[in-house]
Amino acid sequence: MSMLSLIGRESPIFESDIQEQGLSLNQLVAEGRYLVIGGAGTIGQAVTKEIFKRDPQALHVVDISENNMVELVRDIRSSEGYGTGDFRTYAIDCGEVEFEALMASEGPYDYVFNLSALKHVRSEKDPLTLMRMIMVNVFNTLKTLRLAKKSGAKKYFCVSTDKAANPVNMMGASKRIMEMFLMRESLTQNISMARFANVAFSDGSLLHGFNQRFAKRQPFSAPNDVKRYFMTPQESGELCLLSGLLGNNRDIFFPKLREKLHLITFSEIAVRYLQERGYEPYECGSEDEARDRAEELIADNQWPCYFFKSDTTGEKDFEEFFTDNEDLDMQRFDTVGVIRNQADFDEGDLDDFMDGIESLRAKGTWIKDDIVELYFGLLPEFAHKETGKYLDQRM
Repeated sequence: MSMLSLIGRESPIFESDIQEQGLSLNQLVAEGRYLVIGGAGTIGQAVTKEIFKRDPQALHVVDISENNMVELVRDIRSSEGYGTGDFRTYAIDCGEVEFEALMASEGPYDYVFNLSALKHVRSEKDPLTLMRMIMVNVFNTLKTLRLAKKSGAKKYFCVSTDKAANPVNMMGASKRIMEMFLMRESLTQNISMARFANVAFSDGSLLHGFNQRFAKRQPFSAPNDVKRYFMTPQESGELCLLSGLLGNNRDIFFPKLREKLHLITFSEIAVRYLQERGYEPYECGSEDEARDRAEELIADNQWPCYFFKSDTTGEKDFEEFFTDNEDLDMQRFDTVGVIRNQADFDEGDLDDFMDGIESLRAKGTWIKDDIVELYFGLLPEFAHKETGKYLDQRM
């Protein structure tokens, strides 16, 4: 099964720029020491593999997912082999003292790639998970950046998201806030970022869920009115590598919208997925019908599907990688656009946000509205879309 065909494409996005910049990328990797934070997630694994295959002097990977880290190592050993550099993984939390000890004992690193994040729109369903999202996406980013800076890192890269452009959900807004804090940090540490589309079949995504539902012989459920851009895991790793190694201070990279990257609905991908596996999708009128008829339909070479119009909190009507007031460089690369940023920030607003979050945590109790209010302090234009329904209430 071709992942590209499932997401409606025929060829990779960044092939021309990876070839054009190949010698520079290879040389920079081969001469450097690398640390990848959040390296066991889908994007983190892709970045790790892009670095490993160019044979760095050292490549250390940190993630709290012990099992995914094991699979990362097995994958690399089974595909790329061993290389000549120092490759090690650590099942530790970048927000804890063990990470500080790692930086002190194994650093310095030339390049630090931070791919750790709470990435799901559903993470705003309760104030506790929402608070952890802020701590991971904003506070841990600042902590790891400052440790990298202290050890003399040449560059700090952090992944952002297309949802940071005119955000409508708390996850996208947390990444936009992260970008704002990094503008302040860029005065003393070179940084770059990337915004990109949904990564097809990434851990926890709806497409990854298709694999799980198929293996468990369960119904497919997907919105039929939500269109998204999709990239492959390898493409996500390539974009991060291009930004992390070739981006100027404060640059945010994003994929150019061309014929190679277009919008597609989740329901359309579900239909293609099932047809490629020899099943005819059967549209049911409700979740109950899809569940109740699953065994019967699958035995008849049909697969129960429930397609619906989206009505959950935080779903954006359309995707965009940049806003009208951002300064774009569309000439530097063939397939990648660049948002050029000045170090514009309001010191008082940033400090008020941090103080507000720390105050809520110190109290030990808070509600979602408390956090939303702090978001508006930094993002007065934040178009939060609250419907009272969340993805956990969907099949």
